[in-house]
Amino acid sequence: MSSVWAKVLRDLRNPLFRQGYALMANTVVTGVLGMGYWLLAAHYYSPEEFGRGQAVITAMRLFASLTALGFVGALARFLPLAGRRTPELILRGYGLAAATGGVAALGFLLTLPMWGKTYSVLAGFGPGLFFLASVVVWAVFTLQDVVLTGLRRATFVPLNNLVFGLVKMGLLVAMAGALPSGGIFVSWVIPTALALIPVNWLIFGVVVPRHVKQTDVVAQPPRLREIGRFLAGDFPGTLSILAIVYLVPVVVATQVGEATFGRFSMAHTLASMIELLAMNMAVSLTVEGSFDRAKLALNCRRALRRAFMIVTPIIVVAILGAPLILTIFGSEFADEGTTLLRLMALAVLPRVLIEVYLSALRAQSRARTLAIVQIGLAVLVLVSTVGLFPFAGVNAVGYGLLFSELLMALLIFGNLRKILKFGDTGTPTVTQGSSGAA
Repeated sequence: MSSVWAKVLRDLRNPLFRQGYALMANTVVTGVLGMGYWLLAAHYYSPEEFGRGQAVITAMRLFASLTALGFVGALARFLPLAGRRTPELILRGYGLAAATGGVAALGFLLTLPMWGKTYSVLAGFGPGLFFLASVVVWAVFTLQDVVLTGLRRATFVPLNNLVFGLVKMGLLVAMAGALPSGGIFVSWVIPTALALIPVNWLIFGVVVPRHVKQTDVVAQPPRLREIGRFLAGDFPGTLSILAIVYLVPVVVATQVGEATFGRFSMAHTLASMIELLAMNMAVSLTVEGSFDRAKLALNCRRALRRAFMIVTPIIVVAILGAPLILTIFGSEFADEGTTLLRLMALAVLPRVLIEVYLSALRAQSRARTLAIVQIGLAVLVLVSTVGLFPFAGVNAVGYGLLFSELLMALLIFGNLRKILKFGDTGTPTVTQGSSGAA
């Protein structure tokens, strides 16, 4: 036990692991509180309202993430060395994400009849305006965590989401009596809006000034043209990945009933949390790769080892315990979601390889390759899911993800091996002594 504790303490002195572990802890906190939130929602709201709430939240996150997710890679890549341009870079990210998300959401509201009965709850000026505001709020909320990570302050992220999750659960219960229709969505959005105030005070009032002071002397602030070239390659790819994460569930919501979507969405959400664990270490890898490109190969190997070490036991538990886990929400959830949860959990294994490879490409600013890999993966997932849906129903999402991510992992494996061996130097990296320990 003492040796394990000593290893953990040594890891925490390494920014790569400290950031990665903080983000993984955040995923665990978010996952536990998320399960509690949806358990309460299943208890206090009808199956139809449960599914409708899931669908509206998914749509909100889709539009809010149109540009926000596109800036995740750019902020992780350029914030570490932004120096005096740090506040400008953050505010530009916030503004563009909120503006494009708002425009996309407005288009969605103007074409609402095309999106099926589930989304009819958003019809009318009041509900539509609230949805539009929620998209803007969520776009900024999405980027807050990335900003803290890019500034090497990811340890604040779990605390932020712990408070957010607890307030959200309390409001959910309070809304059950006062607002039985729409209470789920309202209880999700209001705590999100409130969280923007203290977190951005922390970012701009404390973290950014310290970061500028520490890095402005040595940093070469990124030029807008350089960031633009990076986004030109990374954004189309990120937009493609967005289709996998949010568009697929929205499309499913238009094809099935509200209660069925609620059961699908619960299995999908749980599996996505496992996938997020794999992505956490990858984001930290992009940040540390930007600070020190010479250690890219070493950090990639470390990230892979830690990611597999952490997610593999969780995947095994998810596969073996899927029926029991979903039965917590009700027997119907287990009947309809077990296969989907197992397939999506298994797909996380090849996703670890893909995410580490993508993060290494971001650290190297290889935007064209980034776009090719991400767009290719999205096309594979969408085509296979649509093709299998008439035969497998909602389980087509799981089969499509597993097939596509296995195939993409095989296609990129050769290039990933080169990065693991050579990094940015063009010559094999040699690890000596304890400095290369995993």
